[in-house]
Amino acid sequence: MRFIDEAKIKIAAGHGGPGCVSFRREKSIPRGGPDGGDGGKGGHVSFVATNQLGTLQDLRFRREYQAENGRHGSGKNKAGRDGESIEVKIPVGTLIKDLETDEILFDFTEDGQRWVAARGGRGGKGNTHFATATFQAPKFAQPGEDGEKRELKLELKLLADASLIGYPNAGKSTLISRISAAHPKIADYPFTTLVPNLGVVNVTDGKSFVVADIPGLIEGAHKGLGLGHKFLKHIERTSITVHLLDGAHLLDFSTRPDEHEGANVKEGAKELYRLYCAIRKELELFNADLSEKDEVIVINKGDLFQGQPEFLEQVKVELRALLKKNSKKMGRPLLAQEPLSISCASGEGIHELIHLLWERIAEGKGIMK
Repeated sequence: MRFIDEAKIKIAAGHGGPGCVSFRREKSIPRGGPDGGDGGKGGHVSFVATNQLGTLQDLRFRREYQAENGRHGSGKNKAGRDGESIEVKIPVGTLIKDLETDEILFDFTEDGQRWVAARGGRGGKGNTHFATATFQAPKFAQPGEDGEKRELKLELKLLADASLIGYPNAGKSTLISRISAAHPKIADYPFTTLVPNLGVVNVTDGKSFVVADIPGLIEGAHKGLGLGHKFLKHIERTSITVHLLDGAHLLDFSTRPDEHEGANVKEGAKELYRLYCAIRKELELFNADLSEKDEVIVINKGDLFQGQPEFLEQVKVELRALLKKNSKKMGRPLLAQEPLSISCASGEGIHELIHLLWERIAEGKGIMK
């Protein structure tokens, strides 16, 4: 199934049924008065959020929704039947906007939430309502009212506690597969995730959180370059981001001879810092609030430096110094552990990362740790 996170649809509530013009015709009542019944109400169009859906796929095949019209009233003061309402099921996390004005109309954040998006028209009154002492035979009735019509834009924003961001091939999909039961496509060749993936991370004693793997970002993503820009909106709802840096970028610096002591360490740290700043800039240009989110900086693929662990440790020290020097741009103080180093291949450091994320998420939600 394709991941569909946007849809444009038209909805129309039902028209109210017209009232009836009728007069009593009974043998024992020679001058029967008006007895026209009211028309039925038009059906509503409602949206209902459910955890059973993960995309807006169903709305891709059906773009128009029309509720049933109310039925005509009839003689003997019989009211017309109300039109049948319809419910459109959508995933939790869907945002509904007016297509023309882009105004946010409703935000579905909980399972079972319901919102009436278009109300059906009222039924017209029959001629019974218009009879008076001086006007005893009204030969007219009200037509039913029109139902509401709208053109809507639906956007799905995944509801996750943490999101994994970074360049393509940084190891985000491998990480989510290690810490949760999610099984995204992973390849041993240059490859980027095409859709977001959600996974539930079990910490301990019933404690858990939801993590989202966001497709890789590149420079210019906010302008539409690459694929990741399509999914930047999914980061907006998360409380913390895991900024994953690809440790493979350090290989060139770890293998070439030093021109002078520590030169390669500093150059390697500068390269990781450049990559970090590039992604941060994309987030800020897309939505300034994203750059202010809580964040954990992590260097992946630490297993590549098992033969020279001191090199990776020195790079971490240098990178921390660069981050600390520019901490004002980050909008937050550095954590004592940052930058962390992990290996999705060997599992090194992943346990510590999970518990750090849980602490930060629990702190933000005010949950007892």
